[in-house]
Amino acid sequence: MALHLTIGNKNYSSWSFRPWIALKVAGIPFEETVIPIHYPGSKDQFLARSPAGKVPILQDGDVTVWESLAILEYVAEKFPDAGLWPRDAAARAHARAIANEMHAGFVPLRAQCPMNMWRPVKKLELSAETAANVARIDAMWSDCRARFGSGGPFLFGRFGAADAMYAPVVSRFHTYGIDVGPVSATYMQALMALPAWQEWYAAALKEEWVLEEDEVDWPTVLRVGR
Repeated sequence: MALHLTIGNKNYSSWSFRPWIALKVAGIPFEETVIPIHYPGSKDQFLARSPAGKVPILQDGDVTVWESLAILEYVAEKFPDAGLWPRDAAARAHARAIANEMHAGFVPLRAQCPMNMWRPVKKLELSAETAANVARIDAMWSDCRARFGSGGPFLFGRFGAADAMYAPVVSRFHTYGIDVGPVSATYMQALMALPAWQEWYAAALKEEWVLEEDEVDWPTVLRVGR
């Protein structure tokens, strides 16, 4: 039986993007169901699949896993050859630390710059708190690339769980024209060039669900190509 991943709408659901892109890049087959977040009836559909009532939700037979990082850990254990965590112990510990930092932190960035795939690139004036988040992430990415990135273009060389955790941040930095250093900029380009990224992005542009709270230009809804 194939894995089944329930996700929110691709334009806005940053939490859903993480396990989805990890599974896609790793070549792990799965079925998906898209349910728009914050829409009438959505909560009941989520609760029917998970006691937390939130996406993403991974179902593997009788096993149900929710929370993006927990899903990544489950998939990494089930498919060890996918290499979602680095083999080197020190690199693996570092990857887990920054993945957890993303899972638990950067609240100002999340609040001011919601993931919005269809918004054209347009600079946003950042608060001091958001700018501090950006500086931390930029330094983190540059450090990972310098210390662990010799085997490829991603944070730990080859694509892994840490990259999946930061994929929505790459989207945010791109959408809101946020400046980062050259190492981080090159890393962002590598992530956005992935076929999996392009597949998600193309699907996001076709969606029609609009969430006012995630449209920073509201009441205007800026959309690529419209």
